[in-house]
Amino acid sequence: MMYKTIEVEAKDRVAIIYLNRPEKMNAWNRTMDREVSQAMRELDGDDEVRAIIVTGRGRAFCVGSDLSGGAEAFVEGEDKDPGQTGDVTFPSVMPWQLSKPVLAAINGHAIGVGITYAMSCDIRFVAEEAKIQFAFVRRGIIPELASHVTVARVVGMSKAADLLLSGRMITGREMAEMGLASRALPAGEVLPYTVEYAKEFLLAAPVAVAISKRLLWEGLTSSTFEMFRREMPLFEWICRTPDAAEGVASFLEKRPPEWRMKPSCDLPLLLKKEGKKDWKELSIPLNRY
Repeated sequence: MMYKTIEVEAKDRVAIIYLNRPEKMNAWNRTMDREVSQAMRELDGDDEVRAIIVTGRGRAFCVGSDLSGGAEAFVEGEDKDPGQTGDVTFPSVMPWQLSKPVLAAINGHAIGVGITYAMSCDIRFVAEEAKIQFAFVRRGIIPELASHVTVARVVGMSKAADLLLSGRMITGREMAEMGLASRALPAGEVLPYTVEYAKEFLLAAPVAVAISKRLLWEGLTSSTFEMFRREMPLFEWICRTPDAAEGVASFLEKRPPEWRMKPSCDLPLLLKKEGKKDWKELSIPLNRY
């Protein structure tokens, strides 16, 4: 579909979402919020797409919310959708909700929502000289998109407090050294490297990846015991699936695997239903294979 603030392309089963307001350094507004969420939703439902990359056009990844309207950007208006406040909006679809890996190719400056949104992705690569800043407290507000959890869990309480409570600026190189990004690269190499890295996911079983991703994000707020109880029924279930048999067969036969199961229709019911404790809901029909 046609978008105003983003571009989407897909090649070799890897999709790229470009934040496309380069004249505004990809500042986030309500239109971008809706369009990114729509693109995420559509790509997640496309089983031909195995990984999604988010990056920016121009020299910035995203410099934060569009504050061109001044202080009114933080004031709820009568014409806004319910739950939305000005141009500072909470995306209706977050990267961690998707069934496939989402990678942030931080090609340039990432400020405010530019970095908190990137933290909601599974993996990040960043330009060495990019300016990174959780600037919220310096605008009189607080960080959002669960960054109080994601940042603290990734780098620890002390470093999270350093970044979130001061709002100070760091470089992409420092971001990688802290562990907030997997690697820092020259700006021109960030997207090509991320695209090449994303091909690693093509070798993995998509349903297994979807389940493992869900457990990783649930693990942010789970105890070891809770995760053990969550993992084991899922492990027992997936060991009985056609993809498990194919994984072993392809390994023994020294050939690429041919995965047959699809996240769009083959995930166990328990994974889809929040708060369910009945392990019997793990069962799904497998006779169509």
